[in-house]
Amino acid sequence: MSAPSPWPVIHAERAALADDLASLTDDQWSSPSLCPGWSVWETLGHMTATAKMTPPKFFLKMLGTGFRFESFAAKNIAAETSRTPADTLAEFRRVATSTSAPPGPVDSWLGETIVHAEDIRRPLGIAHTYPQDAVVRVADFYKGSNLLIGAKSRIEGLTLRATDTAWTIGSGPEVSGPILALLLAMTGRSAALDELSGEGLATLRERG
Repeated sequence: MSAPSPWPVIHAERAALADDLASLTDDQWSSPSLCPGWSVWETLGHMTATAKMTPPKFFLKMLGTGFRFESFAAKNIAAETSRTPADTLAEFRRVATSTSAPPGPVDSWLGETIVHAEDIRRPLGIAHTYPQDAVVRVADFYKGSNLLIGAKSRIEGLTLRATDTAWTIGSGPEVSGPILALLLAMTGRSAALDELSGEGLATLRERG
């Protein structure tokens, strides 16, 4: 039986994030996100650009940057943050129900929605409860993927065990904690490591 479409969850999580950001101050918009080099505003700009992307646009824009992903992302962010944070947020709301995306597995866009939402929320101290089955689905996707973020290599030789749901993967020294923290650690977000424990944690810290 095929997995249900992740788009309803993506749409709901985009809307929830937009609501959480509605009253941010200028200082909060400019504060660093968990994405190195990106502010909260820029991370939202990236999410907005992703929601508007299509495979043909993706290849044309990548061609225009010599297939350098960092340059590609930077140009898209610059376009989406060329006015004010309020304008970017309004545009994000406008495309919140879009099913457009760059080429790639659909679960990667569910992952982007959840992980980047945490990239924004955590530095701002905004707590949010995500659908646990969606977090598990994304963790299951990333465990076998080195696409862009290198999750598969980061957790190689380790056992990851969630303490708030029945989810365990891998073999070797254990790292345990909430499934969301495990997901963030898999994707290189060191801010989540303090929520984890186990003899494999030092290795995971070293891998970044």
